[in-house]
This record gives sequence, C-alpha cells and structure tokens, in this order.
Amino acid sequence: MSNVSFHISNLLEKMTSTDKDFRFMATNDLMLELQKDSIKLDEDSEKKVVKMLLKLLEDKNGEVQNLAVKCLGPLVGKVKEYQVETIVDTLCTNMLSDKEQLRDISGMGLKTVISELPPVSTGSAMAANVCKKITSQLTGAIGKQEDVSVQLEALDILSDMLSRLGGALYSFHSSILHCLVPQLTSPRLAVRKRAIVALGHLVMTCSANLFSELMEQLLAELEGEASTSTTRTYIQCIGGISRQAGHRVGAHLPRIVPLVVKFCAVEDDELQEYCFQAFESFVRRCPKEMGPYIPSVTNLCLKYLTHDPNYNYDSDEDEMMETEDGEDDEQGKSDDEYSDDDDMSWKVRRAAAKCVAAIISTRHDLLEDFYQVLSPVLISRFKEREENVKADIFGAYISLLRQTHPGQSRLRTSEVAGKENVPLTMLQNQVPHIVKALQRQLRDRNVKSRQGCFSVLTELAGVLPGSLAEHIPALVPGIIFSLTDRASSSNMRIDTLAFLHVLLCTHPPEAFHTHLPVLLPPVVASVSDPFYKITSEALLVTQQLVKVLRPLDRPLTLDPQPYVKEIFTATLARLKAADLDQEVKERAIACMGHIMAHLRDWLGDELKPTLLIFLERLKNEITRLPTVKALILVAGSPLRVDLQPIIDDALPILASFLRKNQRALKLATLAALEVLARNYRTALPPAAMEAVLGELPPLIGESDMHVAQVAVGFLTSLAQAHPSSLAKASGPILSEVLQLVYSPLLQAGALTAITGFFQALMGTRAPRLSYSELKKQLTSPIYNAGPSSPPFHKQAHHSVARCLAALVVACPQEAAGTVGQFIRDAQSPRSSAGIKVLAFLALAEMGHVVAEMGPQRELKTVLLEAFSSPSEEVRSAASYTLGCVGARNLPEYLPFLLGEIGTQPKRQYLLLHSLKETIGAAPAEGLKPYVDDIWALLFRHCECAEEGTRNVVAECLGKLALVNPSQLLPQLQKQLLAGSPHARSTVVTAIKFTISDQPQPVDVLLKDCIGDFLKTLQDSDLNVRRVALALFNSAAHNKPSLIRDFLDNTLPHLYTETKVRKELIREVEMGPFKHTVDDGLDVRKAAFECMYTLLESCLDRLDIYEYLNHVEDGLKDHYDIRMLTFIMLARLSTLCPNTVLQRLDRLVEPLRATCTSKVKAGSVKQEFEKQDELKRSAMRAVAALLTIPEVEKSPVMAEFSSQIRSNPEMAALFESIQKDSASLYAPESMDLS
Repeated sequence: MSNVSFHISNLLEKMTSTDKDFRFMATNDLMLELQKDSIKLDEDSEKKVVKMLLKLLEDKNGEVQNLAVKCLGPLVGKVKEYQVETIVDTLCTNMLSDKEQLRDISGMGLKTVISELPPVSTGSAMAANVCKKITSQLTGAIGKQEDVSVQLEALDILSDMLSRLGGALYSFHSSILHCLVPQLTSPRLAVRKRAIVALGHLVMTCSANLFSELMEQLLAELEGEASTSTTRTYIQCIGGISRQAGHRVGAHLPRIVPLVVKFCAVEDDELQEYCFQAFESFVRRCPKEMGPYIPSVTNLCLKYLTHDPNYNYDSDEDEMMETEDGEDDEQGKSDDEYSDDDDMSWKVRRAAAKCVAAIISTRHDLLEDFYQVLSPVLISRFKEREENVKADIFGAYISLLRQTHPGQSRLRTSEVAGKENVPLTMLQNQVPHIVKALQRQLRDRNVKSRQGCFSVLTELAGVLPGSLAEHIPALVPGIIFSLTDRASSSNMRIDTLAFLHVLLCTHPPEAFHTHLPVLLPPVVASVSDPFYKITSEALLVTQQLVKVLRPLDRPLTLDPQPYVKEIFTATLARLKAADLDQEVKERAIACMGHIMAHLRDWLGDELKPTLLIFLERLKNEITRLPTVKALILVAGSPLRVDLQPIIDDALPILASFLRKNQRALKLATLAALEVLARNYRTALPPAAMEAVLGELPPLIGESDMHVAQVAVGFLTSLAQAHPSSLAKASGPILSEVLQLVYSPLLQAGALTAITGFFQALMGTRAPRLSYSELKKQLTSPIYNAGPSSPPFHKQAHHSVARCLAALVVACPQEAAGTVGQFIRDAQSPRSSAGIKVLAFLALAEMGHVVAEMGPQRELKTVLLEAFSSPSEEVRSAASYTLGCVGARNLPEYLPFLLGEIGTQPKRQYLLLHSLKETIGAAPAEGLKPYVDDIWALLFRHCECAEEGTRNVVAECLGKLALVNPSQLLPQLQKQLLAGSPHARSTVVTAIKFTISDQPQPVDVLLKDCIGDFLKTLQDSDLNVRRVALALFNSAAHNKPSLIRDFLDNTLPHLYTETKVRKELIREVEMGPFKHTVDDGLDVRKAAFECMYTLLESCLDRLDIYEYLNHVEDGLKDHYDIRMLTFIMLARLSTLCPNTVLQRLDRLVEPLRATCTSKVKAGSVKQEFEKQDELKRSAMRAVAALLTIPEVEKSPVMAEFSSQIRSNPEMAALFESIQKDSASLYAPESMDLS
C-alpha cells in the first residue's frame, strides 16, 4: 500500500514541473496506474490526485489537459463518492468560466465522469447523488446563460445523463422539462435541436402526467399562430419524442395527425420534411393507432414524392428520346443547369419516400392497395434526379417486394389460396413497367444509381422467379456495362454479379442462350480479377452459366463447344493457385466440379490432370470438404465421368475422413461413397472398399442418427454393387446395425434405411447372410432373454417386426413358415411376454405385405385369447395386430370385430383400438359397405364415461368420416346440439382427426362447417372447451385456411380461456398438508398453445397489441404457461420487433422477476431443476429481445441488461445461452450435405 502511495506521490510531484513533457509523462503514468484493477488509494492520496487532476484541467498545454480528462474516467471507480462530487462541482463551475478552452475541457470531463458512473441496477447510489448535484447546475446554465456555447455543452451533458440515468433523476424531471421547453423557441437552431434530443431522452422515463403536460404544451403551441420556424421545431420535437417513446404518443395522435396534415400544405420545404419524418415515426412506433390515418398519409406521400418544382421531367424524357446512348455527359450538364443550391425540395421527396417505406413495412394487410396505388407512382419516380432520394425510392420499392415474397405470408404452398396470389399477379403485370423504368439507368454513369437498380431487380427475381425472362435482352447491355466500365467500383461489379447469379438461378436456361457470346467474356474476365470478392462472385456466376450451357435435366439445345475452353481455362487458373482467399478456393473447386459434371464430353485430355488436382485438394485439410462435395457432383453426373485416374488413391483418403471429428465432412464423405458405389461398381477396388467398410461400424450408433442413416444407406448401395466386399465385412457392421435396431431412439428415416439394408443383404446370397441366419440374429435377443433380463423398449419390438417383414418381402417363399411359427410362438404358454409381443407385431407388419396369412380362424382365436393376457403389452400388441390383419381382409374380420365390440364389454377398449387400426389402414372403397354399421356402433359408445375410450371412438369417427364426408360430417354436426358434454367432446375430437397437413377432398366441406365446431369454445363444459382448443390448434397448425375467416369471432373466446379462473382453483388436503389444484390449468395451456401456433400460421390476422396483453398475463402464470410464453416472446421479437419494443417496459419486469427469483430452502431437487429451466427459458427470451434493433434505447432494458452483467450467476447463464444459439447457427452444425 505504501509503495502505491509513494509512487503516486512521485507522479504528483512531477505534475507540478515547469516542463510540459514531464507533466505529460507523469499524467500518462497516472492514467495507466488508475486503469489497473488492483490499485487502492488511501484517503490522502485520493484528495491529492483529485486536486492535481482538476488543476491540470487548466494546464496551458492542450495535450496535458486531454490526458487529465482521460484520467477522470478510471478515477471515478477508485475514489469515494464525496470526491466524485468535488470533481463534478469543480467541472460545473469551470463550465461557466470565461475561458473557452476551459469550458470545453470541463464539458468533456463531465461527459467522461457520467459515462463511468456505476449503473443504478448495481445498487450503488453514487450515480443518482452525483447526477442530482449536476442537474440543478446544468438546468441553471441552460436557462440563464447568455453564452450559447455553454448552453449547447450543458444540453449535451444533460442528454447524456438522461439517456443513461434518466430514472435516477425522477425528482428533477419536472424542473428539467420546464428548463428545456423554453429552449425550443431559442433564436439559435443548434440550441433547439439539442433541446429536442434531451426531451427525447426525458420522455422515455418521465411520468405519464409529465408526458401529458409536455404534449399539451407542444400541441397548444401548434394550434396557436406560431411562426413557421417555431412550428418546424415543434413538429421536429414531436417526431423525436415519437421515435424515443412511440408507445406513449399513440393516445395523442387524434390531435397530432390533423395538425401535421395541415402543416404539410404550408409551402416550406423544411417544415414539410419534418412533417413526413414525424409521420414515418408515428407509422413505425404506433402502427395500430395510425391505422385510421394511413389513407390520408399515403395520399400526402404520393403527392410530395413528385414534388420537384424546379425540374421538368417530361422535357428530360423527350431529350433522352432524341439523344444517343453515348451522350451521357450532356445529360449530366442539363442536370446541373436545374440543380440549385437553394432548392431543398429533394429533402421533402426523400422524407416522403421513407414514410412510404414505413407504411409498406408495417401494413402487410394493405398489399393489394399498395400495388394499385403506390407501386405505379414509385415506378414512375425511379427517374428521380437526386441520388439520395432515388436510393430511398428504391428502398421503398424493395420493402414492397419483400412484403410480397411468398415467404412473408408464412403459409405452406398448399395453403396459399387464390386470394394470396393477387399481389403476385399484380406485380407480374407491372414487371414490364419496372424494367422500362430501370433499363436506361442501368447504363447511368452514377454508380449508386446502378446499384439501386440491381438491388430492385435482384429482389424482383427472388420474389417472382421467371418474371424477367422476356426482358433479359433489355437487361443484358446494362449488366455488361457495369462489368466492363472502368469507372465501376468493386462493389458495383460485385452487386452486378450477384444479380446475374440470382437471374441465372431463377430463370430457364433457354432465356440466356442467345446472350452467351456477350455475357461470358466479362464474367470470365471477372474470374481473373485481383480482388478476391469479385473473383468469388464471378465463380458462382460461372458455375451457374455451366448449367445454362449444358443442363442435365433437359435435352441439349445448344452447342457448348465455343465457350468451354474459355470457362475451363479461367477456372483452372483459380483452381491451381494456392495463395488465394479460402472462399475463392472453395468456389473454384465447386465451379470445376460443375464443369466436369456438365461438360465432360468437351474436356478431352484436360480431364485427367484436373482430377489429379482434385486429389491434391482432397489431401488438404482446408479444401477437403468442398472437394468431397464436388466429387459427389462429378460422380453423380449422368455423363459418367471417368474417375479411374484417382479412384484408387481417393478411396483410402475418403475412408480416413470417416474417422474425423467433423460431422459435415463425415456426411459428405458417406454421400460421396454412396454415389461411387451406385455409379462405379466395377471400378471400385475390393481392397480399398474393405478399408472403407472397416471405418463404418463406429458411425452406426444412436449417438448421431442422421450419420447412422446415411451410413446404412451407403451399405445398402454397396450390397447391391459389391456383394462380395460386404459379405466379408458383414460381421462387425451387422452387429452394430442389430444394436441400432434395438435402440428406443430408432424411428422413421433410419428404420426405413435399415429395412432396405436387410433386403439388400438377402440379395448378396452370402451363406452367412441367409434368411434364417438374419432372422435368428434379429430375434435372438428377445427369444434368449431370461426372466431377470431388463425388458426391451416398446420401440425395439416395433423395429424388429418391421425388419422381419422386410426379410419376408425379400424371401416370399419363407412367408408361410414364418407366419406359422409366430402364430405358434404367440399361442405357446412357454413363450415370454416379450416373445408374444414380438410375434404379434411381426404378424401385424406381415399383414401389410403378405397376401395370404394362413388359416384365419386359428389366427383370430390366438388374437382373442391374447386379449385376456395379464401383460398389458401383449394385449396392446394383439389389438394392433387384429386391426392390421383385418384391414387386408375386411369381409372376414370387420363383421367379426363389430360383433365382438357389441358383445364383449370387458374387451371393448382393445377391440376399439383394433377397429381404429382397421379403419386407418383399409382402402376407402373397401370400407364403404360397412360404414353405416360402424357409424351406429361408434355413436353408441361416444358418451362413455372413460375418456380413453371416447378418444379412440373419436379417432375412429374422424377417420371414418373421410370415407364419405358429404354424408357423415352433417351427422357429426347434428350431434353437437343433441348430445351430452361427453358426446360433444367426442364429436369435436373426431373433427380434429379429419384434418391433415395435405390437401384432401374433405377440406371444402370442413371449411363450411368448422365454424359450428369452433363455437364449442363457448361451451359451458370445461372438457369440451379443452378439446375445442385442441381442434383449433390442429387446424391452425395443419391447415390454417380452415380457420382464418373465423378468427375475428374465435379469438375473443380463445383469449378468454387464457385467464386464471378463481372458481376452478380448489384446495385438497393430503394428510397434514394442503395442496392447491387448478382445474383450469389444462385449458389455459391449450389456449396458449393455440396462440403460439397462430404466430406461425395466421400472424397477419392477429392484433399483436391485444395478443401481447395475454402474453403479459402468461408471463406471470403457472410454470408450464410461463415456459410457453417465454418461447412466444422470443418468437415475437423476430416477427414483430417494433410492437414488442413498444411494450418492453411491461414485458421486462416479469422476466426480471423470474431471473432473480430463488427457490425456498429445503425444497426438493425437482423444484430446483424446474426453477433452473424456467430461468434458462426466461434468459433465452431476454437474449431474443436484445436482438431487436434500437432495443438499447429502452432504459428499462438497458438497466436490466447491466443488472445481468453485474450479477455473476445471471451473466454466466446469459453467456451459455448465447453460446448455445451461436452453435445452432454454426456452419458446421447446419451443413448436412
């Protein structure tokens, strides 16, 4: 400690030196010391350091003064609060000094101190106390000071303070407001502007009463007879307030908007500009409240978009008609003649264009109107002469195209009804006008103008693929001009190539054939460009041009010969070069892969050396993945490229990649090996294939199901191409595959791959891979399991049964014997429950694929006997088998099944499950004769007290209704009115099972009647409302078009179900404890699930403000509902960031409460786990909120964010969540090619 004090004393002594260099070095050393975390100053040292630094602020040398200011920042955190107060007192006094330099340096010092004060959320009162001390002096300086420079500095500092610590100055808000408002009429424009900025920061944290007082003053002044200059300031102020605290302005818009509309008519360019800036702010910040005013604001925008009183566009067009293309310089002169330094009308046009962009971005529902009204005007304004305005007009049109993008509707392709296509059709009709308006400008000397044109065209090609096919002759000259013009910047050429790439990808090859002679040379020249970004983009374009020259999916209509050498030579030069950017290397490899795959016939002797370069790139760690992907392309080409020169060397390298820890490389290598096995079966050397097979067993496991699936797919292709190689190495591979078959995680794609593999194995005809051997290996774990062995998972039995059925398909002659054996095993009293389950499931799977299942009577007897088994798994498997077998033989089984359901009440549940399987698997035509009997039987059981039975009956009714919907749907409708609550819930659930995500004939009928079923959301019975919500959720998820037109009536009832109902909460005594049970919880969860689904499918039909009200309630509800609303909030942050931003103050508090909550001491382990998961979910929502643009302007969010950073536990949690989200989007994990 004494050493530090001694060192500091030495530095302070040097600071008093007459030599400025000594003072500078000593101050610099002090700054370095203060920046160390370890330094601790005693009280005496604090005083001396503070005193000396304040003295140095008045030093004659400017560099010393600047260093002294920099020292104040780290000093704030090292000294006691009263010393900081001394510093700010002195600085405030110095600000009023006569010396200009001292005033400036003191202002900088105050800003430095304020920026370093600890946030209020850390619990420190220093910031609040220091700011309170500064505030009164600043407001005094702003109000009284004659010197404008002091006023400006004081306003700047006040703005800084309000933006960082506005909430802490609550008691001063009123005096700050009364100090700032008079400055809006200051004779100095700079003072007014800074006062507006300060007011913007103030309104974010001031009280509602103070905000109303401010708005009242501003509106009263605007309604009076103020001068134009003052009016400008007030309009600008209202716009600034709206940008910072838009959600508060909404209530005052009925008074504000008519006034702003009125001032738009005043012939003052600056005032009109501020009016449109205010409109833009209102539209973005208060879209709901601005709804009624959108038509009038749109009309004003359209009027002033063309407001250019000093320029005659018509004469300009006439002149252009007469001039040749080369006379650009003369055109430039004529532009200059009209440009006037005093002409500010361009600012009005720019503000109007930005306002149009805001309207388009926030009102997706008015898209058709925009295409009728806005689009033609925007297109006509592409000729705008002012560069900045033109950029914003292009920006507005790009916003319109993005809103039109099919992805914007968030509906599946099958869901997009005719109405949804209207904007696209309208856009298609306007394409000729767009091209005509842009065509001339594509050869403009102005680079920014051309970049804007290409941005619009790129977006257009993406939104409406193929729409520019007829206009390519008009676009090609502009493309070539931008690629060859020496005046074009690098960015200009990159944008041109990017557009050309999109154009080639979205239009048919034939459209470009006639233009290849002129298009290819500039593109090939760009491949050789020294700037790597241009080269990279040019290689992408070249790759696409190769597909145009020789498309593999259609007949050859063009001779590529004249172009091949040029393309090949340029790409080869890039492929050979070693000292290139990584992106260029990868794209050169991909481009050459396309050349070999598409143009093999014209490469001749060049093919072999190129393949050898590929082999070298395969050995390089940096280029191996793109090379493997290129090899997939080359090996998969229908032109059968001769890979003999490299295949012997490449296979061992590919085999070694299967050991690497890079998942994308493993997947790509497996895909390459699969293509090689399929297309080059005779060229694969057996020894190399054995090396590959040796690497496969570790990849076939449940740790990565996708890799396992691809590996098994490769083995299947190999079994067909190289049966001898596989037969040799089948032992270790087969044991891994069999282990995977018994995994509880095995499903869908991987299981299908394994069944295909077993069928391919049968085709090898190897002695150790015979039918009986494979069957034995598949079934032995279950058949050999002892009484003490752990039971197999239910999924394992299903997987083994599927594999056995696949073997029977491959060996149909074994079917009868296998069926007979499984019937005997199912019947045998010595068989364990596991054997019986497998026997029944195998019979069920064989029932799908084997035409003749042997004597039916014996099978029926065995199945019915199993219904009495003590094992639930056996009963369930027998029920499933009876349904599957019955579906293939309806006349034999269906009457028998219906009879049993009627006469065997104890077996009813199992028999209904069988009936469900039969209805689901049988062909509709086969079921028709039995529909009436089944229907009548099901209706007799739809009021059953058991909910499980009712659910099975509902599923049967739903699936049966699909057989004859026109007759059966009305019968379900009638039951809604006649039935008991149980019957109503069964009928509503039945409708859920008629909805699937694929188009069906029943959809038209469902759309007409689903409204009646949705009315059950108002049912008096709680359970009926719950199943109605399940139906609504299913429809919203699978087929949104069914419910979109009913949302206006349905949403209020949906939102009602999100409320906590006290009458449904009861207390249950459990011994000495009392436990609270909420009977309404399941219904609320179902309602919130529906709300989440609507975000994905019907966002454009939701009032997001109303929606957010209920999300807010959910954030304070039960654990399950909070988990769901956190996910909803994260999704809303992406879909509707501006709306969420307006409600941030109300959303942050529940998140903060969750993140800072503690579990009671002595709670069980599960409570701690639940709380941790809840905090994690809340923090994910916080992370999503922090990605919203301009979220940093919210003081509540800024404070919470600093609280997270200052709390080690929350900071660690936040960091881990950010890492998780980063890994989700890492290219390594996303690349599944």
